[in-house]
Amino acid sequence: MTILFTPDEVRNAVELLASRSLIRLVTEIDDNGAIPPRRLAGTLPDLSSHQLRRATEGARAHGLVWVVPGAGLELTKSGSELADLYDAAARWARRHAYPAPVCEFSSRIRHVLDLLAPSLATEPADGPSRTSAATLPSAEAEADLARLRARLIQWLTGNPQVTWESEPEPVV
Repeated sequence: MTILFTPDEVRNAVELLASRSLIRLVTEIDDNGAIPPRRLAGTLPDLSSHQLRRATEGARAHGLVWVVPGAGLELTKSGSELADLYDAAARWARRHAYPAPVCEFSSRIRHVLDLLAPSLATEPADGPSRTSAATLPSAEAEADLARLRARLIQWLTGNPQVTWESEPEPVV
């Protein structure tokens, strides 16, 4: 069973997940472990304090990271699964030289998410689909992308809070 999302849900999810600062935060913790209190700016010096604040607030609000007393900022199970998804997307992009043979890690992930976004929505997105024979030169690339799409759908289905524009209103 394939679960598709509304265009707004897809837009919200891609906007959050493709954020360079969120990608950097999640992959840094995944690669090197918890970030101790007050070490975030020193650990990710290429991000401004505003970018760090937005990334950590967004990651906490969406259940991707949490603060462990004495250890610092750590990934939740969902955050760890997202890091694995990021790695898979980057591997696909490198293997198929997408969007270019040489590209920054976070940019590769953003481009792959943008490529997958139209196929996740229940209604077609405005404009032509980015998935075309010119974009994906081989059947192998298309098959690999289909597997990545299935992983993304599974992750989004298990983490519906990522598709919300803001925190949902409490039910009274």
